[in-house]
Amino acid sequence: MFGSQHLELFILSGLLLNITPGQDTLYIIGRSLSQGRRAGLLSVLGISSGSVIHTLAAAFGLSAILATSAQAFVAVKLVGAAYLVYLGARLIVERSKPSEVAPAFAPEADWTVYRAGLLTNVLNPKVALFFMAFLPQFVAPTTDSQVLTFLFLGTVFIFNGTLWCLLLVWGASAASQRLRGNTTLALSMRRAAGVLFMGLGVRLAVTK
Repeated sequence: MFGSQHLELFILSGLLLNITPGQDTLYIIGRSLSQGRRAGLLSVLGISSGSVIHTLAAAFGLSAILATSAQAFVAVKLVGAAYLVYLGARLIVERSKPSEVAPAFAPEADWTVYRAGLLTNVLNPKVALFFMAFLPQFVAPTTDSQVLTFLFLGTVFIFNGTLWCLLLVWGASAASQRLRGNTTLALSMRRAAGVLFMGLGVRLAVTK
């Protein structure tokens, strides 16, 4: 669809990434608990806006690079594969720390809350690297428009991620207690995501 390949695997991988406890998850929970539902929703909007920026950067920047030469395509593919393997290995060996709890925030204006969520996402180099490493392997080599395919995949990822973030806002208290008190669940999700990402990285490296 729209020049993509293995769309079902892409959706599954994206959902697994979204539900794995991370910086955005704790940030949204912290805002929701400290400042209420409105602040949580504004945080989700900011984070989703940041993901749009990452998608546009990947779509137009990477598409231009990949269209330059076959060597550039191979280089991007191998760098992306190496990063996915690294990310997966880190998720597998990294343990959730008891101190990793949702932060508290003082009351702030709506624009300030939105801007903070936006900057939290945009200025996170891990998010940028993930988009550059993750999206290309689901772009079919025969597609007529890589930009359109990147935008489509980014839209799917952002849509699913936003739905999950909205669930976090409405269930902040329950989600927070689960993340704080059930380290086994958090560790299992991290390891499952790690195995998947390592597999994706290896697959990306060996696929011609």
